[in-house]
Amino acid sequence: MATATAPRPLEVRAVLRYGRFSAYKAREVLDLIRGKDIEEARSILLFTERGAAVAVLKVLDSAIANAGANNDIPPHELYVTACFADEGPTLRRFRPRARGRGTRIRKRTCHVTVVLARLSATELERKRVRDAGRRAAPADARAARARRVAKSRKSGAASEESRSGETVTEETVSGEAVTEVTEEAVTEETVVEETTADEPTVDEAVAEESEVAEADAAEAESDETESNEKDA
Repeated sequence: MATATAPRPLEVRAVLRYGRFSAYKAREVLDLIRGKDIEEARSILLFTERGAAVAVLKVLDSAIANAGANNDIPPHELYVTACFADEGPTLRRFRPRARGRGTRIRKRTCHVTVVLARLSATELERKRVRDAGRRAAPADARAARARRVAKSRKSGAASEESRSGETVTEETVSGEAVTEVTEEAVTEETVVEETTADEPTVDEAVAEESEVAEADAAEAESDETESNEKDA
């Protein structure tokens, strides 16, 4: 008696033949998208900084197009069920080296296969719930951002008011300091003027010195005259 087997899920595939890169490099990229849904796999390939990622992305897009054209499966219901790279023929080239020798260059090729399958009903429901939560998250994020902006604006206004009050206080203090400095300068000028008024001028000093010199000369002459008279 034959046993009933579960029906195999519908699979869609796309193949790249004779890719001009090694199978090892292709497998490093394919390991990143295996088991991922289409949206996540495409985003991973778009931001993978490897040369093989460009070719793998083209194969993935081709498989998505095959699923839509041949089986009417929308892209959001697909995921990468399998992906692998097989080695292709190796192209042998030679490069001239020293002393007439030649070095062999092996240019590797590979065949890349990407297989897509449809998500189950439970997985689709889980994906819908997750997508709904992601769509609701931006609204909450926008509200939280609006609250943060309002709070920052209030704090900014309060800081501006405190700064303006400090500026007015500094201006008042500086005005008082300027007034005190001006009064001190006026007082110093008055003292200087009084001291200069008490001191004699240059002409007066010269006249006094000349008078003193003349008086000394007259006294000397009188002394000489008296001495002459005594001698006579």
